[in-house]
Amino acid sequence: MKLKQVIQRLNIPEAEIATLQERHYWLQCKLAWTYQPIYRTDGRLMAIEILTIVTHPDNPGQRIPPDRYFAEVAVRQRMDVVKAQLAVLQQKQAFFERNQILASVNVDGPTLLAMRQDKVLLATIDSLSWLRLELVEHISLPVDSSFASFCEFGPLWLDDFGTGMANFSALSEVRYDYIKVARDLFIMLRKTPEGRNLFTLLIQLMNRYCQGVIVEGVETLEEWHDVQQSPAFAAQGYFLSRPVPMATLDDVVMQLSPEWMIQESA
Repeated sequence: MKLKQVIQRLNIPEAEIATLQERHYWLQCKLAWTYQPIYRTDGRLMAIEILTIVTHPDNPGQRIPPDRYFAEVAVRQRMDVVKAQLAVLQQKQAFFERNQILASVNVDGPTLLAMRQDKVLLATIDSLSWLRLELVEHISLPVDSSFASFCEFGPLWLDDFGTGMANFSALSEVRYDYIKVARDLFIMLRKTPEGRNLFTLLIQLMNRYCQGVIVEGVETLEEWHDVQQSPAFAAQGYFLSRPVPMATLDDVVMQLSPEWMIQESA
């Protein structure tokens, strides 16, 4: 018997039926993990970001945008995702320690606040010196909460600077370890000579608020060269590597080959 038929027998109003069906849909989703490397401008591997693949049994061949999934499920489910990702990363602990590579895990503000109540989870995070939590802001913070509440989690990264709440107002409350510049901002600024100059000044200014800036969404050789010639610390994007299965982590390229490192002449 279908879910709708069951809940109709309980005399639940149609509006609540639709809500329950939608909630049931998101809880049925299947999750899998990939990672994307992050390379310093000198070509050395700096870190990997673990990413979520979301599908639904009704259409397993079609991926659902992770942002949409995380916006629809409750904080409890989002915490479960963080725990599952940490379990996957822990299996590769020797790799991160041996190679001195960092691993970033995306987490939104409300979930990060809720994580403070889970002592086991906090102990796990504290034991992984190479782990970095990467704050995303597609979900708003609860009322009366602030970014300053996150300081207890140690070094934090800020994702997607230049979009939504990830702007200079966020930098005034928390000292981030690394800050990621959103691709949209990067592409917009590099369209004109004035924009390119502004991009350089922006990175220089952001460097005052963190250890370094990571440029997201680098998709071409020219974009990679622009990042190399800027004050940015590292980059991430399809040109450097597409997301690949976690099972291949031991085979990740630790140093980009020389032809990737060719600098354009001044």
